[in-house]
Amino acid sequence: MNRVLITALIFCSVLTFAAPLGVYQQGTVIRMRMGDCTLTHRGFVANFGPPQPQVVETCPEYTLISNKVVFIIVGKTSNQIVPLADVIDFRVSKNEIAVRIDDAKHESKFAIKEMILRSQWDLLQKHFEDQLIDSRHEPTDSSVVVKTKER
Repeated sequence: MNRVLITALIFCSVLTFAAPLGVYQQGTVIRMRMGDCTLTHRGFVANFGPPQPQVVETCPEYTLISNKVVFIIVGKTSNQIVPLADVIDFRVSKNEIAVRIDDAKHESKFAIKEMILRSQWDLLQKHFEDQLIDSRHEPTDSSVVVKTKER
């Protein structure tokens, strides 16, 4: 009876400590651009406090594709760099994504700007590609011709 109780207690304690860690998923970063850090610097004091001087800081914005969801994530500082086209481990925690790169000991936290289902994202990408192809094949207006004088 004691062994069963001790085993159950150990099992419950392991689950209790493992729950905050979360389950890591894998995804690929396919796009990066520099954008405003305004998403990450919001807060009560910033919104309702005295006016703050405008500091223009740019932060990296990444497109992270997983099996089911596509995330647009924004770094909290300008030095949070994630390699492109690499498979990375990440976990979702509240309104942030914690990214672990190359088995690093620490995680980098990114704010989630947008989320979309992978199936919808694939449809949007196909639509954009089709529009691009159609615009290349449209005939040009031949009535607008520039004539030059020959000498």
